[in-house]
Amino acid sequence: MRPASQFGRVILLVLGMIMDMAALILICTPIFLPVVRDLGMDPVQFGIIMMMNLGLGLCTPPVGACLFVGCIIGEVKIEEAVKTIWPFYLAILVALMLTTYVPAISLTLPALFEGGL
Repeated sequence: MRPASQFGRVILLVLGMIMDMAALILICTPIFLPVVRDLGMDPVQFGIIMMMNLGLGLCTPPVGACLFVGCIIGEVKIEEAVKTIWPFYLAILVALMLTTYVPAISLTLPALFEGGL
C-alpha cells in the first residue's frame, strides 16, 4: 500500500468524524476515485474502504452522529458509551486493515457476481 492511499484513508476517517456520511460520499467520491484508479486500486475495493471509514467516523467523537443518537435513545452518557465501545472500534479497524491490504477479501464476492452464477 502506498503512503498516499494510507493518507487518503486517514482523511476519510477524519472527515467521517466531523461530517455526515451522505454528504461525504457526494463530495469525496469524485475527488478520490480518479486518484485511487491512478494508484491501481480497484474501484469496488475503494468503495468498500470508503464506506467502512465513513461508517467508523459516524460512531467516533467529536461529532459521531450515530454515537449521539444511540446515547440519547439508550439514556446513556457519551463518556460511558465511548468506554464500552472501544473493542468494537478495534474490530472495525482490523476489518478495515484486512479489507485494505488483502484485496481478495473485498473483491471475491463481486467477482463471482460479475462472472455470472
